[in-house]
Formats: sequence, structure tokens, C-alpha cells
Amino acid sequence: MMPFMRHLKLSIGVLCGLAVYAHGTQVPQHINIKQLSTTVEDVVVPLPNEIFGALNKLGTVNWRAHVRSDKGPNFTERPRIALLLGAVIADGFIAVQAEDAESVKDIGQRVLTLAKGIGVGNSITPDAKAIIEAADKRNWNNVRRELDRTQNSVQQAMNEVHDEKLSQLVSLGGWLRGTEVLTSVVSDHFSTDGAELLHQPDLLSYFQKRLQAMPEFDLPIIRQIQDALVEVKPLIDVGDRGIPPETVKKVKEITTRLDQGIVTRD
Repeated sequence: MMPFMRHLKLSIGVLCGLAVYAHGTQVPQHINIKQLSTTVEDVVVPLPNEIFGALNKLGTVNWRAHVRSDKGPNFTERPRIALLLGAVIADGFIAVQAEDAESVKDIGQRVLTLAKGIGVGNSITPDAKAIIEAADKRNWNNVRRELDRTQNSVQQAMNEVHDEKLSQLVSLGGWLRGTEVLTSVVSDHFSTDGAELLHQPDLLSYFQKRLQAMPEFDLPIIRQIQDALVEVKPLIDVGDRGIPPETVKKVKEITTRLDQGIVTRD
């Protein structure tokens, strides 16, 4: 598996299903982001399962409140489709957390439509069908596995046709949606441990460098994301100091604005 393929699988919006903590292991006394992460290309990448599980243990989360029914319009620009695809896959993980079968099935169909829009629909058709079938049966573990496989299938297909930059935009769209939900949850149930999950400055630097290498994608939403990452970086790059509640709210405002930009037409 190529390095960036591993990166996408592990960082798609800070989202995946329930974590190891949610299945009965000890509640951590302190959440250390590096203990909930792996390293890819020298970048600390949070593992979605563990992060969501940690959030569950910090307080009861109403995941249904974060399920989004509006999945965005049909775009024609491939970079916009890629960003939206990442956000919609992230929505899939949120719907699984909420055990919302109908939303999961709708998202499975939407993922397939968007994948076709960037030329990789054939590669994920079996995965999309499997997501819908597993959601029909309320088999949430299988849905999570199929979402993982969908990510891999999209990534592999893109790399085979040398669309690595679009792959990175899928990852970025998912990360933005995931961070929006993460900050919403932490704002509702603030704790220093929850805020520590935002301490991902290396990951932001990674995305900044990738966007700088995409001058051909001259779209308003791409420029807005570039500016926003510059704004967010010093907010979360705090060293050993804790991230305060006002910073969490600020990052929430920024990522909410960007996510809205991804799912709405200019």
C-alpha cells in the first residue's frame, strides 16, 4: 500500500466506527494524541476509531444530532467532487456512530455517485452495495469494514490513473468534516483531554504543503481552505500547553464554514 493510501485510510476526517475503548477497555486517565495515532511520512496521523471511542468515554454523545441529511449538489469540477466525496464518507462514519440505517444507505448511494463523477465508480460499486446491504441488516461492524474498503478502493483507483492530488483532496474533505464534528462534540462536553485531540499541527502542515502543490486547482473553496489552515495552525500548535475552550470554538467556526463551502454551490 502506498504511503498516502495509508494516510487516507487513517485520517479521513478523524472518523471511523467505534473504538477499542468503546468495547470495554480501561478509560484513559489522560488522552495522549500520540497514543491514538500512527506515523506516516513523519506525520502523526490520528486513528479515527480510537479518537471516537475516547470521545464516547468523555461523555455521552448524541451522534444523531451530527448526522447530515443534505449531502450537497452535483458538481462538475473534479476537485470539488473529491472534497465532497471525502466529506460524505466522513458522514458515513457519523451515521454509523448514530446507528442510522437509512442515512447510511443514502450515503452509500451518494458515495457511488460522487465516485463516478471522478471516474472511479466502477471500482467501488461492490463496496457501495455492501454498505447498503449491511446497513439494511443493522450490521454496524460490517458497515464500518465496508466504509474502510470503500476508502481503499477509491484511493487505489485514483492512484492507478495518477490522480494523487484528487486523492489528497478526498482526505482533506474528510478531515475538515471530521474536525467540525470533533470540535462540536468537545465544545458540548469540554475537557482538556477532548481538546487535546485537536493537537495535530503536523497534519495541518502536511495538508498545507499538498495544497501549495495544486496551483492548477484555482477554485474559491481551495483558496478558502488554504487561508483557513494558516489561521488554524497556530491555534492548535501549542506545544505542551492545553487547548482552551475558546480555541475549540474558534476551530469549530472555521471548519463549519469550510464544510458548508464544500457542500454548497458557489
